[in-house]
Amino acid sequence: MLSGKKIIIGITGSIAAYKVPFIIRLLKKAGAEVQVIMTHAAADFVTPLTLSTLTERPVLIDFFDKNDGTWSSHIDLGLWADIMLIAPVSANTMAKMANGIADNLLLTTILSARNKVFFAPAMDLDMYKHPTTKENIIKLQSYGYKLIKPVSGELASGLKGCGRLEEPEIIVEIIEKYFFSSLSFYGKRIMITAGPTHEAIDPVRFIGNHSSGKMGIEIARAFAKQGAKVDLILGPSNNTIEHASVNVINVTSAVEMYYESMNYYKAADIIIMAAAVADFTPDLIAKNKIKKDSGVDSINLKPTVDILAYLGDVKKENQILVGFALETNNELENARKKLDNKNLDVIVLNSLADAGAGFGHDTNKISILTKAGDELFYNLKPKHEVAVDIIDVIDKLIKN
Repeated sequence: MLSGKKIIIGITGSIAAYKVPFIIRLLKKAGAEVQVIMTHAAADFVTPLTLSTLTERPVLIDFFDKNDGTWSSHIDLGLWADIMLIAPVSANTMAKMANGIADNLLLTTILSARNKVFFAPAMDLDMYKHPTTKENIIKLQSYGYKLIKPVSGELASGLKGCGRLEEPEIIVEIIEKYFFSSLSFYGKRIMITAGPTHEAIDPVRFIGNHSSGKMGIEIARAFAKQGAKVDLILGPSNNTIEHASVNVINVTSAVEMYYESMNYYKAADIIIMAAAVADFTPDLIAKNKIKKDSGVDSINLKPTVDILAYLGDVKKENQILVGFALETNNELENARKKLDNKNLDVIVLNSLADAGAGFGHDTNKISILTKAGDELFYNLKPKHEVAVDIIDVIDKLIKN
């Protein structure tokens, strides 16, 4: 979610510095680049070695490296970062920030920064309540700095009160919201199914189809880029996705896809059923590989659970349900029937008659039908562009 974002973490002398490694791990997991600048006092609470290992960057403390004479430019650092997070910030450093004192690398970088500065105080409750501390916080906020308020709890002194550094998860959530609250699907939860299912005949053979999962994966990627959290239930596929905002759940059979869909659909704001789920599965699965010379006269099939129809029956009023239809004839008529019969809000239609569309291709040609009666037709294009077309329709549906 924070892929490509550059973040400077400034650490000052506070026992709460032990939380910073957890903040770094969460930011890195979200895709951010992290550079630590710390004061000499901060190094008494958390080691530069720990921080440099987690950030994969040298930790900066002094203007000059005494070993090789290299200089850390506070101006370049201030221009490099998208945001600065000063956490924890002590009463002493906060006072210096408020009054333009620049007697170390961290403070000179803050003064040089053209980006948003977040500051997260951590100190004993009486220090936090002191009038000068309150005045300094107000002054910093007047400069446009964003306060991450401390929370109440047991403090290092043994006292209880306000002064604890906010928890790492909340701090990272505040940063994500700053970057992405303007995105169309920020804060939305999306469930997507993608790929084929394999219905076992014996331990080595199965009934399946040619779905690659590419379309569903691109839809997941498009939603994640727009700030959503995605649960992607993916059938057997050579394709996958690695994105901090996409949780991939691998399944094999239709029944496994059904059970995972039941686990995730209730929390979803939008449900996209892009998987090519088998309609039938063998009635009996042989325990051992069926030998060629023994053969089988027939394979009896039974219907699989219709996941899409079930979700259409149980979906909540505020959920949007999107289905897919791959047709070979009477495409629009059949898609419209499926839209109505399964209580969908949107259906995405593919036709095998269209060259370059459907299973296995990197391109697709779709039509989109909505419950409101809209019929939208698109030219053949790469699947990542098709994914954008699909989520644009959903975005308009939400806003209307």
